Amino acid sequence: MLRLVIATLLGLSSLFAHAQSGAVSEYGLKAVLLFKLPQFVYWPQGDKLPTTPVLCVQGANPFGGTLLQLVRNTGIPTEIRQIEGSAGYAGCNILFISRSEAAQMDSLLQRPALRNILTVSDIPGFARAGGMVELVLEGDTVGINLNRKVAQRQGLDFNAQLLRLAQRVEQ
Repeated sequence: MLRLVIATLLGLSSLFAHAQSGAVSEYGLKAVLLFKLPQFVYWPQGDKLPTTPVLCVQGANPFGGTLLQLVRNTGIPTEIRQIEGSAGYAGCNILFISRSEAAQMDSLLQRPALRNILTVSDIPGFARAGGMVELVLEGDTVGINLNRKVAQRQGLDFNAQLLRLAQRVEQ
């Protein structure tokens, strides 16, 4: 049911049909959410997301070529970058922190370079630990936990649709 809500909210009913048939993997669903999340975020005072947003992946990329395939299939210009180590956040609008970085999660989330960058991960407890958006797999559905307090402190906020969709919102 949650996947249907997400698919409808994000205008992805054809993808949902494929997901029902098992054609879309866990990371396929997470990639779509990651790709569409910026539409449901209020960016810093008057700033809009650039015409070509930069989506960065830190650590091992669990998406394979799915993100690039989404860019090609939707025609929505998005730059995908792989980040290794502690440098390279300049220009990132969205940062997905891979599970391979779980041991460094606390130190990663404290970096000043993350100001105005939407942080997303599927590391368990990510939102409680200070990340903004946690993607949660429960059975065959992907849910969302949000940390609104951290987002607001970093100059971002979530719109009402995303707040209603969230399973848990840290205030």
